[in-house]
Amino acid sequence: MAKTETTGKSAASSAAKTLKSKTASADEKAVAASALGQTKSKGVTSKSVAEKATKVLKDPKASKAAKSAGASALTQAADKKPAAKKAAAKKAS
Repeated sequence: MAKTETTGKSAASSAAKTLKSKTASADEKAVAASALGQTKSKGVTSKSVAEKATKVLKDPKASKAAKSAGASALTQAADKKPAAKKAAAKKAS
């Protein structure tokens, strides 16, 4: 199923702060750019950016703005399993 989320104003503001930051890591900036790129379009976060977003969210040194952008990007990531496979996996359990 296609994702229908877009980055909200607050998360977009956080992403912009992260991109302007001199101390943000490359992963934080990649995640922020992805989130900012999805403010008006209903794009899907790539697998590599989703992995970076996971790292950012787990990083205790990451800023609140970077984590906000990471959460937004991760929300817009593609599902790991297609819906049909999820249903089959539930039945097998």
